[in-house]
Amino acid sequence: MAEDLEERVRAAFRDKLLLVEAPEREGSFLPAACCLLEKRRELAEVEQALLAQKEEFQMKMETLQQSRQQLKHKEEQLKEAILKFDKFLKENDAKRRRALKKAGEEQQQVAQRGAEAEQLRQEVARLLVVKEQLQQRLEAHKVFPQYLQKVLEKTEQFQEIPELIGRFQTLLATQAALVQRELAGREALEEEQARLQQFVEQSSNRILEQNNRVAELQAQLEQAHARVLEGDSSWTGIQNTAARNTLELGQIKLAALNLYQMVAKHRPLPANVPLEETEAQLDAVQLCMQDLAEILADFRRRETLPAPARPEPTTAPRPAPRLEPG
Repeated sequence: MAEDLEERVRAAFRDKLLLVEAPEREGSFLPAACCLLEKRRELAEVEQALLAQKEEFQMKMETLQQSRQQLKHKEEQLKEAILKFDKFLKENDAKRRRALKKAGEEQQQVAQRGAEAEQLRQEVARLLVVKEQLQQRLEAHKVFPQYLQKVLEKTEQFQEIPELIGRFQTLLATQAALVQRELAGREALEEEQARLQQFVEQSSNRILEQNNRVAELQAQLEQAHARVLEGDSSWTGIQNTAARNTLELGQIKLAALNLYQMVAKHRPLPANVPLEETEAQLDAVQLCMQDLAEILADFRRRETLPAPARPEPTTAPRPAPRLEPG
């Protein structure tokens, strides 16, 4: 858009310079070849100025393109971070499900072990009752070893009394081992529950942190989009302003040249004023206006003075000299 406007301004200014005619007075300012060289030099200066503006616009476009590429690179990094975070959430969720599944299996095992322990406790209680009964019977029948022998014969499980005593000691050891095993199982269960609770809390904190990070990255992305839109608006405004300034500059130079040529048709101006220097043309027009103002003031001043008395002519008056048009 800016290049098309520059071409139109350049063509209009070139056509205007080609249509300009040198002021007519006693002689031309410069020969035709000199005028053509001046016009070509003026056209070259205008093209050089437009080329400088075009290079400046190109530099600004390259800077804006680099900013866009950097923003695109940041957006790609942000997308990669979001994909990685999504993958992390999925992996974390899978780990959490596996941990919950493992904890459920361990709870089932603990419940099963508790049931087994309960059965064993019932067995131990039954055996303790039997032991108590046996002790009572032993105290009641201490003087009757034959009775124990008869009992051994009736039970048909033990061959001798020491075997019965050994069985009782084995039951006591089994009870102690079961109690110790139950205590160890409870401690292990409490430790696993504590570890599970700690893992759940850590996972919740990580998920909260990642959610906050996603919100921050989303806000940064929105700010980056806003900056891109603002940059595009600024670039459009710069292009429009530069085009208007270029057009106004061409119009001002054309107006100054027209004014200079209009004045040159009626009054002689300095011959060394170049056609492409607008300031020199305006200075020449200002000098002309000052001369006209002085002439007008002198004329008014002469009108206010009284007319002197004219002596009667003794001879025929001479004809007034003819003034050549300036």
